[in-house]
Amino acid sequence: MKIAKILAVLGVLAMTSVLIYGFTVGNFSVDGGKIIQNPWGIVSLVDLYTGFFLFSAWIIFREGLTFRSFIWVILMMVLGFFTASLYALIALYQSGGDWQKFWMGKKASG
Repeated sequence: MKIAKILAVLGVLAMTSVLIYGFTVGNFSVDGGKIIQNPWGIVSLVDLYTGFFLFSAWIIFREGLTFRSFIWVILMMVLGFFTASLYALIALYQSGGDWQKFWMGKKASG
């Protein structure tokens, strides 16, 4: 579980860095248009949002259909895998070293 926590922290740090870079240096309306015009840009976006939806499904499974899960999913769609890394890190700490509790949340037996 220690390795998973390290990876989640690295994900939060990496995503924080690139989000700050993107928001301060980039121009989403200009740069986003270039991505949409490129076939591989479209493939990358479909791939990315497929991951967002799958990860969001895990969040909803763990949290249930609650306001809390709704907020996490919105953050996932806006901030991407920064949110996923943060959510996973929190879940890892809340699980107390129990992988079943990590994956299933309150639904875990025992």
